[in-house]
Amino acid sequence: MDGLIDAAEAAALLGVGRATLYAYVSRGQIRAEPDPADPRRRLYRRADVDGMRQRKARGRRPEKVAEATLDWGLPVLDSGVSLIDDGRLFYRGRDAVLLARETTFEASARLLWDCGSVDPFDAPPPPMPAAWLPVLPLLTALAPIDRAQALLALVPPALPSWRRTAVRLWPEASALVRLIAAAALGQAPSALPVHAMLGQAWGLGAVDADKLRAALVLSADHELNASTFTVRCIASTGAALPAALLGGLAALSGPRHGGMTGRVEILFDELMRDGDPERLIAGRVGRGENMPGFGHPLYPAGDPRGAALLALAEPDALTIGLVRAVVDLTGQWPSLDVGLVALARQLGLPAGAAAALFAIGRTAGWLAHALEQAGQNRLIRPRARYTGPMPG
Repeated sequence: MDGLIDAAEAAALLGVGRATLYAYVSRGQIRAEPDPADPRRRLYRRADVDGMRQRKARGRRPEKVAEATLDWGLPVLDSGVSLIDDGRLFYRGRDAVLLARETTFEASARLLWDCGSVDPFDAPPPPMPAAWLPVLPLLTALAPIDRAQALLALVPPALPSWRRTAVRLWPEASALVRLIAAAALGQAPSALPVHAMLGQAWGLGAVDADKLRAALVLSADHELNASTFTVRCIASTGAALPAALLGGLAALSGPRHGGMTGRVEILFDELMRDGDPERLIAGRVGRGENMPGFGHPLYPAGDPRGAALLALAEPDALTIGLVRAVVDLTGQWPSLDVGLVALARQLGLPAGAAAALFAIGRTAGWLAHALEQAGQNRLIRPRARYTGPMPG
């Protein structure tokens, strides 16, 4: 089974005897499951074993523990927004994949913001900021995520989030979700649900527009990734919500984060030119190249968001062959980025649409974390370990 190893391998990796391995299991530090081929035999989660190896390597040195938190390491702050556990993603305890099947993007945002029975999306859409009108013709050539970043900077100044309750900030948050979607499209905000607004702009029918709804829900949050941590740092200063979102968009644009969709699109373009998925991937593996959009450290057995979106995309034979070739040759499974690009291509969306879906969807999560951080009234201010020349 993917992500599972037997007792001999687990004990060898940890450098311990089987008795010590069983002690780790009894204390809940490593999870074990029955072997489907032999219920009397137990298999152990490779991710848990690797995590324990990292912790043992760091030892008890505080500076090493602190350093490790910045690279897929130990949790650094409390949050009730989302959870990644046992290969699944949860929004406030609700399975994100199941939510994507049955709820609107706006309902998912309300869940992430912990609105209860209050629906801030009941308000009319915000007007188009006056500063957008003269610059919109100048931004038509930009990718949607770049256009959103440029136009968000022109939104009229908002009050700082400092010492304002979440209830007071919800209306502003819902307006910002609509503004981000409008900015990505280069048009005025709409009262339509966000997925319907996007579908209308991209010429989709109701069935295909509903696939956009699912993509937005699956993109809405993902714990403490780079852009979300950026948003929380900005929000911790008491800055206004638009300022925090600008930081999130800037971080998302990098090629190792939301910009990964652009690298996946290049891989799909290569696939269309080559026509042979196995030959294409074998060539990349032989040259030591990575597979953009495949493999995720938090989902060793596969990203459920990527799987859900690929199912919605109804991929053609070439895409199916690409995924199978990468899995067979590298053991890496498609992530959210691959699912977004496959869906965008199946629907015939314009260039940059996959990144736009990612950014618009993630706006809901960014706002959830900004609201949560503002409520904690605590400045995020880590320390650096100095490695430069000493004074004198």
